[in-house]
Amino acid sequence: MIFLNFYPAPLLKLIDEFNKFPGIGPKTAQRLAFFVLSMDEKEVETLSSAIVNAKKSIRYCSVCGNLTDNDPCIICRNQNRESSVICVVEETKDVLAMEKTREFNGLYHVLHGHISPLGGVGPDDIRIKELLSRINPDIKEVILATNPNVEGEATAMYIARLLKPLGVKVTRIAHGIPVGGDLEYADEVTLTKALEGRREI
Repeated sequence: MIFLNFYPAPLLKLIDEFNKFPGIGPKTAQRLAFFVLSMDEKEVETLSSAIVNAKKSIRYCSVCGNLTDNDPCIICRNQNRESSVICVVEETKDVLAMEKTREFNGLYHVLHGHISPLGGVGPDDIRIKELLSRINPDIKEVILATNPNVEGEATAMYIARLLKPLGVKVTRIAHGIPVGGDLEYADEVTLTKALEGRREI
């Protein structure tokens, strides 16, 4: 855009940085930049401090792989959770989606992705080995809650084949989640039905 040449360099830099955010186009980036400029200096400092602090303090839980500021995370530390059941999800945002149902009280394992041969992602590129290391006689069930698309199904089947010989019950969420859909966008009722209708594979 030619008119952007009239903007001061610091403003252009701010617009460019906002434009790097997912789902943020040039016009939205421009609006965000101007909004920041309209904020009080103290508000801007608070915002920038929150971003820096989040980046510095948030890490992955060494047990389940969820986001946390304390290791292990609050879910893994909670002794009231059902520690004999592990729900396997693809991404950290899926943990929040499952928690919103208030129907699952077990533990989680975040894979940080799914198997995708076309995308160059193999079993060793996601946290499958870490999942296997968590399986012991106290684990009674592993719920595979990967997304119901081609990659998610392939990942679930691969993990199921590895878990079966270990003598643990393996179930897959089924009813309520549409094929091709993402767990992140499912509502609480849909996820509750999916949990209730899980099946052994």
